[in-house]
Amino acid sequence: MENAQLIGLSRQIALQRQMDVVANNIANINTTGFKSEQLLFEEYLMPVARDRDFPALDQPLSYTDDWTTIHDMAGGALVQTDNPLDVALQGDGFLTVQTATGERYTKSGSLAIDATGTLVDLSGNPVLGAGGPIQFAAGETDITIGEDGTISSSAGQKGRLAIVEFADPQAVQRQGYNLWSGGNPVAATATRVLQGTLEKSNVNGVGEMTEMIRVQRAYESIASLISKQDDQRRTAIQKLGNLNG
Repeated sequence: MENAQLIGLSRQIALQRQMDVVANNIANINTTGFKSEQLLFEEYLMPVARDRDFPALDQPLSYTDDWTTIHDMAGGALVQTDNPLDVALQGDGFLTVQTATGERYTKSGSLAIDATGTLVDLSGNPVLGAGGPIQFAAGETDITIGEDGTISSSAGQKGRLAIVEFADPQAVQRQGYNLWSGGNPVAATATRVLQGTLEKSNVNGVGEMTEMIRVQRAYESIASLISKQDDQRRTAIQKLGNLNG
C-alpha cells in the first residue's frame, strides 16, 4: 500500500506543477508577445538496482516525473495598432534590450521613448540597436521602422534594431517581465519587422481552461484513491489487531 501511495503522490506533485504552468499561461493571455509553456512528463522506474539472486524478483515501480518545460514558440495573432513605436517580429527573431543584469531578449514590441529620448520597452529597458541604445532628439517626428529593423525619423537614420534568432529556442530561459536569457543568439536572417503592429500572446484561452479542468479532476481523482488506500490500511490494521487479541 505504501508503494501505491507514493506513486499517487508523485503524480499529484507533477499535476500541481502542471497546474502552475497552466495558470501562468492563462494569466498572460493578454501579455504582448508572450509564449505559452507546456510540461513534459517521463516515467521514472524504481528500484534502479536489481538482483536476480533474490528469492523473489524485484518488481519495478513506475513513478511520474515532471521532466522539463518546453516553450511553444508559435506566433501569436498580429494586431494593427498604427502606433509607429509598436513593432511585431514576423519570424523567429527577438528584440535585444539592456537590463541591469545584462542583455535580455523579448518578443514584446510595444516600445516607447523615455524622457531622455531613449527607445525603451514597457519596463524602461533600453532597446538596443547595432551600436547600442537608440536615441532621439526632442522634436523629431515621422519615425519609421523598416522591415529589416532600420529606424529613421525626420532627422535621418537613427540605427537598426538588434534582432537575434536562436538555433535552439528551447535553450533560452524565461525571465521575469516577459524577457528571455541564455542560448546562443545570432543576428536574425529570417525575421521581418512590421511597424504599427503587435504580436499578441499565443495562449489558447479555451484550450488552457479545458486543460486546467482536466488537471484539477485528475488531482482530485488521485486524492480520492489515496484516501481509499488509507481506509483499507486502517481496516487491515484493525482486523490484525483483533486477531492478535
